[in-house]
Amino acid sequence: MNVLIDGKAVPSEQAAVSVFDHGLLYGDGVFEGIRAYNGRVFKLEEHVRRLYDSAKAICLSIPITQAEMCADVVRACRENGIRDGYVRLVVTRGIGTLGLNPRLCKKAQIIIIADSIRLYPHEVYERGLNMITVGTSRNLPEAINPRIKSLNYLNNVLAKIEALNAGADEGLMLNAQGYVAEATGENVFSVRDGRLRTPPAWCGALEGITRNCIMDLARESGYSVHEDVISRYDLYTADEVFLTGTAAELISVVRLDDRVIGDGAPGPVSRELGEKFSHYASTVGVAIE
Repeated sequence: MNVLIDGKAVPSEQAAVSVFDHGLLYGDGVFEGIRAYNGRVFKLEEHVRRLYDSAKAICLSIPITQAEMCADVVRACRENGIRDGYVRLVVTRGIGTLGLNPRLCKKAQIIIIADSIRLYPHEVYERGLNMITVGTSRNLPEAINPRIKSLNYLNNVLAKIEALNAGADEGLMLNAQGYVAEATGENVFSVRDGRLRTPPAWCGALEGITRNCIMDLARESGYSVHEDVISRYDLYTADEVFLTGTAAELISVVRLDDRVIGDGAPGPVSRELGEKFSHYASTVGVAIE
């Protein structure tokens, strides 16, 4: 497998970053996870635009255009024979000093990895997730805004550790006010009487690209879809709960904090939307070949 580093293809076993890179030293950088389906890169322009928005929010200048970045993502997929896979696109602040000052980093570094990913085994998608609420709150927008997809993911990692230590598949993160923000790496949806609800970004959720796609597909299917402030009560009493994300795609939650969601199995709405998403994702996108 080859990794693109600043546009140069490097065998994965030789790919490296400097120990003085601020991405390594301080988590100073941004990233995107992107899917390829059926020989097409899904929502490529949207992912790249969000990458540049995240970079702008942290005063990180990316040295190539968005169009050039899109072309490099396609190239990475092509060089690695990816038709159905996952791309991790990373931009670090670049090489600097051991001090914090980002202005001493002369040039950002771009890393593109085209490979595969599976967050959960196939059987978990069939049976649904067991989820718990974790004590680690989602970052405050005034601290590290959750809409910035930064390399500093320790907030999410700590939440994931809590969930795993408790024997759960996934963790639910609340914001400082005690309302639902998101899972450790996915957006959250509830379904009640055919009405879909998901937290707005200002509640501490990343404005997910898969999330927005599912919202569009649900509306096209005749469902009522709303961005609402959601409490755990709303999830406990929902007919269905499911998560969405680029890596996870769409996966049902069947138990939360030892409460059974619905009838304890993935529900009809989540199954329908999962099937529609799979069909849609396989038919659109930027061609790799």
